[in-house]
Amino acid sequence: MNNSSNRIRTSIFALQAIMVLICLVVLGRIFYLQIVQYEVYDELGDKNSIRQEYVDAARGLIYDRNGTLLVDNQPIYSVTITPLNFDTENIPLLADLLGESDSLVTELVNDAKRYSRFRTSKLITDVDFKVFSLIQENLWQLPGIGHQIDSKRNYPATLTASHIFGYLREADENDYKQTQSIRLGDKIGKSGLELYYQDNLKGDLGINYLKVNALGQSLGKYTEQKIAKPPVQGDNLITTLDADLQAFAEKLMKGKSGGIVAMNPHTGEILALVSSPEYEVKKLAGRIDKEYWQFINSDSTRPLFNRAISSRQPPGSTFKPLMGIIGLHLGIVTPETEIYNSGYYIRGRPYKDLADPGLYDMESAIAHSSNTYFLSVMDKIATSGKLNTWSKLAKDFGLGVPNDIDLPSANRGILPDSTYLDNRFGKNKWGLGDVLNFGIGQGLVSASPLQIAQMTSSIVNGGYKIDPHLLRAVVRADGSIEQNNSTKEKIDWVKDEYLNTVKKGMRRNVLEGSGRFYASIPDIEVSGKTGTAQNPFGFSHGWYTSFAPAESPEIVVTVFLENAGFASISAVPVASLILEKYLKGKVERQWLVDYVLNFVPKEDNSEASASNE
Repeated sequence: MNNSSNRIRTSIFALQAIMVLICLVVLGRIFYLQIVQYEVYDELGDKNSIRQEYVDAARGLIYDRNGTLLVDNQPIYSVTITPLNFDTENIPLLADLLGESDSLVTELVNDAKRYSRFRTSKLITDVDFKVFSLIQENLWQLPGIGHQIDSKRNYPATLTASHIFGYLREADENDYKQTQSIRLGDKIGKSGLELYYQDNLKGDLGINYLKVNALGQSLGKYTEQKIAKPPVQGDNLITTLDADLQAFAEKLMKGKSGGIVAMNPHTGEILALVSSPEYEVKKLAGRIDKEYWQFINSDSTRPLFNRAISSRQPPGSTFKPLMGIIGLHLGIVTPETEIYNSGYYIRGRPYKDLADPGLYDMESAIAHSSNTYFLSVMDKIATSGKLNTWSKLAKDFGLGVPNDIDLPSANRGILPDSTYLDNRFGKNKWGLGDVLNFGIGQGLVSASPLQIAQMTSSIVNGGYKIDPHLLRAVVRADGSIEQNNSTKEKIDWVKDEYLNTVKKGMRRNVLEGSGRFYASIPDIEVSGKTGTAQNPFGFSHGWYTSFAPAESPEIVVTVFLENAGFASISAVPVASLILEKYLKGKVERQWLVDYVLNFVPKEDNSEASASNE
């Protein structure tokens, strides 16, 4: 009995000792964690009760050359989601508060899950204040749902410039998988300068920390900011645009289809660039207006298409000055060479020439746009086996080659050589009849208004290649400025005497040619060349490329109008007014403004009428 009692007392004592030892270990561990390692585990504990959120950087602003603000940012409200904490049974409630369909909200939630179940992302942006308030009031019912102040693009200036600025769209799965710097719901450039300079404009994300409860709902900012990172604003862009000139050019193009390019012929700086019809970029600034987006994508006038840089049309007689330069260089003609125009150029078939019958030298052939003269030049080029040489020389003036303007989707146009013709018609299955029209800017030759402006600039600046561009400078967040120092390269085979002959012809085109009534500007000497290109689907297209002042050019203006008929009464008045506005700072010929604004094409399209202006 005593032995049994002793064993029981011994067991109880041992158990008590073990309990005391365990308590001492636990107390010692608590002391170590709470006292000795307080600083380490206090911060870890904070991190377990806070949520990391990215802070959007303010997108860079866009200015014109004179400091006029063109694009800035406007605050908007966005709703966010952390999928891990969101119960999908709350989708009907969330959809009701947002005023959206259950199916759309379900799709958005699933997108967020695919992006990350743990990371907070934007669910829907640009909600109005009423919706934003409803979401705030009901957050207690919606674990995982949050909100933030966001921004969208704002356009305070009077101009539109939709094809220059471009628009932003929310990043989708394809976008954020390409780079870690893009998150679901981020707004990224999809066209125009917004796309081309996306990396400059977007800035760098910041990091913020919020206190959260067990449901993942925000309890306010975490006060210890030592681990936070402020966002860095995107770079501001100083463009080459003249805002007043751009707005005026847009006004002149209302109700018309076509493109305008105004540029400095010595630097390549774009002063104005218009593609008409335009689209309302403001409607694409925040959450996309779906009805409007569908409309502009299905509109037969193609308002999203940038006709100033992407169209590919026969340049008509605006190509003749370059034909003259090439003819002089190849020794096919001299400035004094005279070619007789009988009213037709006969080569297998008659080619109509609307210039008055008579003898034409280089100057007068450009001035009065004699088809016979330039068909003859092209005839001799082709029959002497110099087609490839002709193509190579013309490409030095920016035609038929890629254009490096800082906008996406610039078209290279077509400037055929023998390889191109072999690919199109079959090897050696083409002949003189397929190439003769090249000499008057017809047939397979095609270019954009930007390329014709570039060609004209090289003619008037002394024979230099230039790079058309819209960026003048980048202003960094730290205030430093990086200038866009564009370069120009001399076209080594071009001689001053070639250029002088052609420029005299272009000056005489304004003094004596078909467009002289509208082209002439009081107190300003203007030079130019009209072109009316054949269009099998309606009225001919009107072209006009010009520069002024004639002796010391400051600006080149090229205008292309679709289905507008004779260039002398369609494109010429538009270019003339833009030249006047830029060089005088005002427009004195209000009667001509009224004429352009109310212009209605009246030409009956015919093959004979085209390419002879």
